[in-house]
Amino acid sequence: MNTFLTVMLEAGDNPFSLITPNPGLSIWALIIFLILIFVLGKFGFKPIADALKEREQNIADSLSQAEKARAEMALLTSKNEELLNQAKEERNKIIAEAREAAEKLKNDLLEKAHAESLKKMSDAFREIETQKNAAIVEIKNTVGQMALKVAEQVIRKELHTDAAQKEYVDKLVKETNLN
Repeated sequence: MNTFLTVMLEAGDNPFSLITPNPGLSIWALIIFLILIFVLGKFGFKPIADALKEREQNIADSLSQAEKARAEMALLTSKNEELLNQAKEERNKIIAEAREAAEKLKNDLLEKAHAESLKKMSDAFREIETQKNAAIVEIKNTVGQMALKVAEQVIRKELHTDAAQKEYVDKLVKETNLN
């Protein structure tokens, strides 16, 4: 059983020569090629084209989602910066209020301490004045008593001359010596 191919090859004419064209083979090749294009167009190109369109749509969707995400991120970043700036302003306001309160408290404490020191100094001056007046009264009483003692002793003693009286008074003053 020889096949058609072996029969043709054994014949002197080689029907499959690339150099010599065979019109029958060319027509069949053209028909097979057109059938292949039709089948691929019906079953292959359309799904491939659909897959490419779907992929193109997915890429476009992904790009638009990425752009939206970038816009949202920019918005969130600006909001975060705004919140951060508000927090900084609030912090600065709180610090300023705390400084003012501390300054006011310091001034109040200084005024209170100054007033208290003035009151204590005034009380001390009054106490000193009171003690000074008491000491003066005591000294006056003591001097008065001494004068009375001296006078009493001078009167008791009969002194004839002024010089003798004066000498006797000086002697008595030295004896009492303001103790």
